[in-house]
Amino acid sequence: MNRRAFITLLGGTAAAWPLAARAQQSGVPVIGYLNNGSPESDGPRLTGLRRGLNETGYVEGRNLIIEYRWAGNRADRLSALVADLVQLQVSVIIAAGSLPALAAKGATTSIPIVFSVANDPVQLGLVASLNRPGGNLTGFNAFSGELGAKRLALL
Repeated sequence: MNRRAFITLLGGTAAAWPLAARAQQSGVPVIGYLNNGSPESDGPRLTGLRRGLNETGYVEGRNLIIEYRWAGNRADRLSALVADLVQLQVSVIIAAGSLPALAAKGATTSIPIVFSVANDPVQLGLVASLNRPGGNLTGFNAFSGELGAKRLALL
């Protein structure tokens, strides 16, 4: 191989490298994470999320990307943050709390949304019913209001 052919081959490989890397990343699922708080206040929840994903074979940065969006306790920022996640066409949106879940519900009817709320999701208007949520939302309800009264009665 002569010098000119070698330089052409090397240059072509260098130019194609970013395109190949971008094509490989397109098959990687992207999770959108939306929270009204801050990263500092969300440590235990994120630790649990990452642990659960790792147990199912998904490792952030290796075969999964998580796009984090925190509103910094400013609920007025949630609609813009979730619009950004929708524009990125994430695979799923994780909404941590009632306000992020309501913002996500208002932003998309096609991207699946997984929420965790303390209040009744039916009363909040997130789902039609607990046994048949319908739509693109599902999630976890801590029943804090109902269980708080029961705990007090037991005490």
